[in-house]
Amino acid sequence: MSRARSHPATARPYRKRDTFFNATATTAKQSSQPATAATSELTALKTRQQAAWSSGNYAVVGTTLQIVGEQLCETLDLRPGAKVLDVAAGNGMVSLAAARRWCDVTSTDYVPALLEQGRARATAEGLTIAFKEADAEDLPFGDGAFDTVLSTFGVMFTPNQERAASELLRVCKPKGQIGLANWTPEGFIGQVFKTLGKYLPPPASAKSPALWGTRTRLGEMFGASASSIKAETRHFNFRYRSPDHFLTVFETYYGPIHKAFAALDPPKQTELRNDLHALVVRMNRATDGTMVVPSEYLETVITKR
Repeated sequence: MSRARSHPATARPYRKRDTFFNATATTAKQSSQPATAATSELTALKTRQQAAWSSGNYAVVGTTLQIVGEQLCETLDLRPGAKVLDVAAGNGMVSLAAARRWCDVTSTDYVPALLEQGRARATAEGLTIAFKEADAEDLPFGDGAFDTVLSTFGVMFTPNQERAASELLRVCKPKGQIGLANWTPEGFIGQVFKTLGKYLPPPASAKSPALWGTRTRLGEMFGASASSIKAETRHFNFRYRSPDHFLTVFETYYGPIHKAFAALDPPKQTELRNDLHALVVRMNRATDGTMVVPSEYLETVITKR
């Protein structure tokens, strides 16, 4: 989350695929489980996060991200009949993409309203998807139950990152794949959350969600159980009528920002909005009054041993 790019239009939308771990590489050891006090903090954080994602209406934003799910499914080369699990699925972006490829899809989230919205989308398209309420840190499935496990901008927000990563690995079969799309610290959304953190700092024991968008952190969490981890930097373009339109939509519908504004007094709300507006303007590559802001994310394919 170090800096925003002043000229995002010059950034290449795709980079050559980077394989940063293989079977012979030395892997970092996973972090130890947090102490009891830290665990209590993470539990409380999860409760607040669940309330945040339940507020607003994430589906308004989630539907705009559909291309990310389609791209991830193509990168994974999903095959018809594969058993696929979508973790922290929101309103079903990558669940729908996998179902369009005739996979046997289970879509999970811990916000029931989002599952209902995903179910409505699947029904409208005539797609068969199983929807189940589930916590990404405690998945209600057996070991090795799925050929492929997916998460797009979802599991990265779990408070206990090590436990969530362990669950993804547990329910994935040996030699199966885990496909992830996670915002990077340096990208636009990474900078949005850095800005929010200035006004509402997270607990000291909490790790930044954007760490899931770094090769180093993925290696720490998955390296010991993976035969390969392949990552590619991509960009999603946030397209809105104007910077003000973007801020209105996110303040109204995007849970974390919606809750952040609700928690602040009016002067601080104005400061936060001004900071976010300045960030959008700085990264906006549109010159016609609209907003087109590329947001960097890391697309990752982990092959389990």
